[in-house]
Order: sequence, then C-alpha cells, then structure tokens
Amino acid sequence: MRTLPDYLRRGMKLIVVGCNPGERSARVGHYYAGRGNEFWPLLYESGVIPEPIAYADDRRVVEFGIGLTDLVKRPSKGVDDIEREEFAEGRVLLAQKLEEFRPRLVAFNGKMVYEKFAGRPCMLGLQKEKLYGADVFVLPSTSALNAKGRGVKMRYFRKLAAVLKRMGN
Repeated sequence: MRTLPDYLRRGMKLIVVGCNPGERSARVGHYYAGRGNEFWPLLYESGVIPEPIAYADDRRVVEFGIGLTDLVKRPSKGVDDIEREEFAEGRVLLAQKLEEFRPRLVAFNGKMVYEKFAGRPCMLGLQKEKLYGADVFVLPSTSALNAKGRGVKMRYFRKLAAVLKRMGN
C-alpha cells in the first residue's frame, strides 16, 4: 500500500507530525482522511489556519506555512501494528527532516507520537525543550479512536493557535 508524501519546505512556521497514515488516508492519498478524524475542522475552527480546508486539499497547508509528515510512513490499521524498529527508524528520519527544514514550531498530533519520538512521557501542550531550534507542542490525537472529547482537543488546538500568533506567524 502506498504512503503519503511529506509536505515540507524550509522555514515553515509549523510542522505537524502524525503517528503514521491510517489505511483509509493511504488509500485516498490524503492526510487525516479517516472517518471521524477531526484534524481539519479543528485546524480551522481553532484559528490555526484562516480558512476551512478538507483532507482532499491537504497539500494547501503549505500556503499557510504549515507542513505535514508522520513519525512512521508505513500505513496501518492502528498504532499496535507498528513495530518497535519502525518507531526507531522513524525517530532518525524525523530528526533529519526537522534539522533540514527547521520549522519554528513542531506539533505532534498525539501524546503517544511525541512519547515514541522522545522516548519519555510528556504532558499535552507546549514542551520545555526545543527540537533543532523549534518549539514543541503536543496535541491530543485527532483520531476518532481517541477518547478525549472534542472540547479537550479544541482547547489544545486553540493553545497551538495562540503560540503561533505569539510567534508572529
């Protein structure tokens, strides 16, 4: 099964890192296309992006200075299908991407995604440490499988929008 391309450019204000493409996203060729995934509405309604876009227009995020990638590029039904070695390889590849593209802010879409990358537990929100000069923000996963309600997700997306605004877009 094919995977999703990275949407990355140098000097982006924000790169959003997902865990890995879900099978539906890989099949249709677009990020966050899973049924019930709230990523796109949350991105707009929180003020991170100025106009609504749907998963079919995912490549348009670069117009807003936002990039998309995943920790692991292999599609799967769920995170339990990802091997430890795949996370280890993904950490190296993601570190190379962050070093090359140097965003001002990196947002991990899911606490587990950041924990798999950093190798340690974390809290949601803005982290104390930086990655390759970029601030780090951990969002609750937008997956429909995440038990956190939409209100909690929206609260963190609004905090992300506030961080971006303070950075001066």
